[in-house]
Parts: sequence; structure tokens; C-alpha cells
Amino acid sequence: MRIIETKDYNDMSKKAANILSAQVIMKPDCVLGLATGSTPIGTYEKLVEWYEKGDLDFSQVTSVNLDEYKGLDRKNDQSYYYFMHEHLFNHVNIKEENTNVPDGTQPDGEKECARYEELIRSLGGVDLQLLGLGHNGHIGFNEPADAFDKTTHCVDLTESTIEANKRFFASADEVPRQAYTMGIGTIMQAKKILIIVSGEDKADIVRDAFFGSVTPRVPASILQMHSDVTLVADEAALSKIPR
Repeated sequence: MRIIETKDYNDMSKKAANILSAQVIMKPDCVLGLATGSTPIGTYEKLVEWYEKGDLDFSQVTSVNLDEYKGLDRKNDQSYYYFMHEHLFNHVNIKEENTNVPDGTQPDGEKECARYEELIRSLGGVDLQLLGLGHNGHIGFNEPADAFDKTTHCVDLTESTIEANKRFFASADEVPRQAYTMGIGTIMQAKKILIIVSGEDKADIVRDAFFGSVTPRVPASILQMHSDVTLVADEAALSKIPR
């Protein structure tokens, strides 16, 4: 694992955007695995800024998102489909038909997850997967468990994840209790992985995930087994790692 330490969130966002930009420039028709949440917003802002300057071209890029809440339609401002359009897709020249997010309105979880898994396979897999890191070590919506889930699946969200996400909703009661997410196996098949982390509140889980045991109780710990992972994190998030 390659670790890039940054001064703060803005520096983290810029360096992460540099890595994503390099992927697009080196392979204009690449498949990008994208993430949502508060952490990647600054990274997406940088990509939009550089696109507007004429430095980036997304016209041949295909994207596949990590996850989506089950039960939210695409017009819901808390859906990840909405999030991606609000923060990236509406501001660059990526083709709508080349953007992919699990369909949260599909009631048949097995059918939707099988469709999404086949879609990723048909694209030849993900060239570069962007990830955030949850306080409990989740990546995507892969929560702590007794085993690593291999493929795209429907997951019951833990109380800690619901608590962390309730700030985006009117109340905790409105946070969906399930989500569709790429599995650990799907994520691990990406050719390259970029994980971004910011803040002192993530310092404990950064230490446990990347310098502790590999265990499904800390889902992100599996990334220690991947051959090409870059962790971009600010000083605060890296404050408890072994030096």
C-alpha cells in the first residue's frame, strides 16, 4: 500500500483528484468506480474545476458507483444517483448513458444485484476504484460481518452507519435501512484502488484497517491484500499509524 500524507482536507482532495485525472488522461475510455459521502466532494470539485479549464475530457469515461440506498428514487435529493449528478456528472462531459448507479427502486434485490454485477463484468472491470472509509471500517456499504461478502448484494445498515448518515436526512427515521452495494470481492477485482480519508475522528479506524489484522469485522482491512492501493489521507487521519 502506498500512503500519501496531506496537510489537510483540501490538499487531500487535490492529490486524490490528481490520481483520478492521471487515470483519465492515460486511458480516456477507462472505467471509474466512484464513491459518495462527504469525503469525495472536494475531489469532485477539483475534477470539475480542471474540466472547466479544458484539462480533462470525460467523454469516453464510464462510471460505476459503489452503492445506492434501497427504496430511494433518483429524484430524491438523498439518493446517490442525485448526489453524483449534483457534484460531478452535471458539470462535466461524461455521457449519461455511461454513468451507472444501482437502481434503488428495484424491489427484487437479488435481481438488481445480479444485473449490476454482470454490468461491471461486461465493462471489463473497474480500472480505478475510489473509496471512502466509514468509522466502523465499512467500504461501500460493506458493514462489519463474520465473512467478506464477495459480490454486489443488499445489506442491512448498522445503527452506527444510520447514525452517521442521519445528518443528511430530516431525522434518523428517514434514513433507509438497506442499501445495494458492490461486494468486497467486486471491489478487490478493481485494477487500482484509491482510498481517501480525512479527519482526526478517522485516525483509529485508519490504524486498525491498514495496520491491524485482516478481518471481516473491519471490512477495509481486506485492502491490505490488494496489489495496488493508494491511501491519500490528511495528517489528522494518519496521526495514530505506526511510524
